[in-house]
Amino acid sequence: MPPSMSHHPSADQIISLYDRHATTWNDLRINHFVDRKWIERFRSLLPAAATVLDLGCGSGQPVARYLIDGGASVVGVDSSAQMLALCSTQFPTQAWIHADMRDLVLDRQFEAILAWNSFFHLKPDDQRQMFRIFQHHAAPGALLMFTSGPSHGEALGVFEGETLYHASLDPQEYAMHLTDHGFELLEHIVEDPECGGQTVWLGRRLP
Repeated sequence: MPPSMSHHPSADQIISLYDRHATTWNDLRINHFVDRKWIERFRSLLPAAATVLDLGCGSGQPVARYLIDGGASVVGVDSSAQMLALCSTQFPTQAWIHADMRDLVLDRQFEAILAWNSFFHLKPDDQRQMFRIFQHHAAPGALLMFTSGPSHGEALGVFEGETLYHASLDPQEYAMHLTDHGFELLEHIVEDPECGGQTVWLGRRLP
């Protein structure tokens, strides 16, 4: 990708975009679960009544809903107040926190952390810093799953006619950050055709 994209203004407009289009996003996503394969895999590895930190939870549909239906207790974090309002309405018994994942400091650890289709909206340097936050909130043995791009670079998509920013580190760098922050890599797949072309990382915090 051209270096000039490194400071693309759309990278700083993700929150406002999702705020403006929260209802549309929810309506489109609620029954569009092409990524079910890996969320099923994640849920199958959770202990009973697991606590899950869902970073960039969006409207809670369909991912948090699937985890909640499986008995998990979800703490969702999102920068979009409008998305969280939808979460609170649809899942009032769960905890929803209005915060930027890049600055998150909660005084607790979780049995699983998910950053699904959210972490990849961060600029590369912000992604690097997130591994410290993953580590801080992961209990020993905790699962960590996130999506990324297939290789180093930035990509611009479109949602509701607006530019949607994505970025990715090099795969070897993701693997290095996982190791350096106390996670073992369990599974990794690039552009899984059975999961809407998602590039998925699944790790576990070492005891």
